[in-house]
Amino acid sequence: MSNAPIPPTLLTRNPDEGFGLAIRLSRFAVKLTQPDGDIRASLRDQYGRDPEMLILASQVVATHFATIAAANNYWKDQQP
Repeated sequence: MSNAPIPPTLLTRNPDEGFGLAIRLSRFAVKLTQPDGDIRASLRDQYGRDPEMLILASQVVATHFATIAAANNYWKDQQP
């Protein structure tokens, strides 16, 4: 995971950057919730093999991405 700080804004140049930010926010929340890296690592195999857990993780990213997309006016002002 990147050690770069979370940017102070949800504004991004394009949807790809927005999706990347959504993933960073999701991962940052997990790290804040469980700061012990050894515990997080020990749980990876458990949630990595559980389809329901993977779907839930995708839903968290999707929620962040929806928020970022709205903040960026769905990139309607973006030039092609």
